[in-house]
Amino acid sequence: MDMIQLGDVTLHYRLEGDPDGAPIVFANSLGTDFRLWDQILPYLPAGLKILRFDKRGHGLSSCPGGDYRMDELVQDTVRLLEALEIRDCLFVGLSIGGIIAQGLAASHPQLLRAMVISNTAARIGTEAMWLERIDAARAGGIEALADSVMERWFSKAYRQQREHELLAWRNMLTRTPLDGYIGCSAAIAVNDFTESTAGLSLPTLAIAGSEDGSTPPDLVRATADLIPGSRFELIDNAGHLPCVEQPASYARILNDFILEQGYA
Repeated sequence: MDMIQLGDVTLHYRLEGDPDGAPIVFANSLGTDFRLWDQILPYLPAGLKILRFDKRGHGLSSCPGGDYRMDELVQDTVRLLEALEIRDCLFVGLSIGGIIAQGLAASHPQLLRAMVISNTAARIGTEAMWLERIDAARAGGIEALADSVMERWFSKAYRQQREHELLAWRNMLTRTPLDGYIGCSAAIAVNDFTESTAGLSLPTLAIAGSEDGSTPPDLVRATADLIPGSRFELIDNAGHLPCVEQPASYARILNDFILEQGYA
């Protein structure tokens, strides 16, 4: 178990693969930990240095109280990459992880060679929507949100046919520290990276799920369109977490992009 103190937070991370390989960094979604990427790793090309981490308030990382700011989440990531001497990486972020990717690319371009923004947008939802969700979590805990979140995260077929796996993801969500879930939700509520993302020029791949109830394909595509030369890919029969529902399809798209960047 690897933990590192970075300012006011202690982050849990895992660094694996080839220590001398090209670095690829994965950032997960709200309400999940870095196990989100477990099913993708076996498909990745050999020779990569792979970093996964739990953002503040999630997984085994520490959970400071109060509302978080997106710049704090970005800065946590900067500090982690610098501490591990990772530069010029391919950064793969899903949902809030994709927002972090956009902020990182805008503020610290030297750290990123390319990025994958998966099931995300420059702005997700409205402040009023997120504040309503935060109020519901405070009143009834994350359990009060869990069923509706599962509907947004996963396609109807997955929910009906893979109930045991669905329960595991539901448990991961509900066991997320309440302060961490609320803190990150507050960061998303007021964040809008539209202007800064429109100024990016690094190689970018955007991935969406056809059944995504959190960040529908048109929203993901609109963010991809902000970045000149970016590519958009849609995975059919997948919701907000296509790396879980369709890992082989997700990995095929990701691996093509990895090869295009000269990573393998």
